[in-house]
Amino acid sequence: MSTGSTSDIQMVIITGMSGAGKTVAIQSFEDLGYFCVDNLPPSLLPKFLELMKDSGNKMNKVALGMDLRGREFFESLFEALDDMAEKAWITPQILFLDAKDATLVSRYKETRRSHPLSQEGLPLEGIQLERKMLEELKGRAQLIYDTSDLKPRDLREKILQQFATQGKQIFTVNVVSFGFKYGLPIDADLVFDVRFLPNPHYIDHMRPKTGLNEEVSSYVLKWNDTQKFLTKVVDLLTFMLPHYKREGKSQLIVAIGCTGGQHRSVTLAEYLGQYFENSYKTRISHRDIDKRKEK
Repeated sequence: MSTGSTSDIQMVIITGMSGAGKTVAIQSFEDLGYFCVDNLPPSLLPKFLELMKDSGNKMNKVALGMDLRGREFFESLFEALDDMAEKAWITPQILFLDAKDATLVSRYKETRRSHPLSQEGLPLEGIQLERKMLEELKGRAQLIYDTSDLKPRDLREKILQQFATQGKQIFTVNVVSFGFKYGLPIDADLVFDVRFLPNPHYIDHMRPKTGLNEEVSSYVLKWNDTQKFLTKVVDLLTFMLPHYKREGKSQLIVAIGCTGGQHRSVTLAEYLGQYFENSYKTRISHRDIDKRKEK
């Protein structure tokens, strides 16, 4: 039931408004031991990903600085991000650095630099144009830092606090079986109702057993509807789990419910937990497996 590589590469894409602190951010990631590349063209990201994967554990923490480079920049970057979303072995995050217009204007005046998008040398015009162009990218960012009131050392400290322990956090998938007759699990993130599947409860010699019994699990799994359901749920979770992990969740609770929580839900919770155990830290529990209210 292997679903892919268990390696996990942390990638941070540092982008945002020009003058908002990208250089300081890259230096901060270097201090954290990240392999840093500045101004990497997004079109080279697929090749760079291949190099990262082939390097084994030598490049397991990477920070990429990316500046605005016109429309082709966005098309290439979004395509690369969509591609990475399909890969279980990499966890990309976008760190978007922002600041108020007045702050950015002041910074440009202090450094006597011209804004890259300012055609007539007026910083505010370039800043406003850049902000409009970056709206969609900002919307896809997992982290947004407003550096308006931050000194360089404050930004450095903020990054160190955020990312120093991030790699140590382990994303856990908790698969829980339950019986609807005892109520929904109040802490569940996703709930799947499997009461439409054939019920071993109505087979006398299976009734006292549970989904942990091979005879019961084989009965539940043999039906076409069960196999179709599992195919669709596995496909859905394969898509969703990397996104939950990327958003910073420490765990996801997936609840599988049948009527009493002893047969069908137990069988499918065991199946799903075992399916994803090679890609994520997985726990399987059965809330109502010992509850029996025979009438």
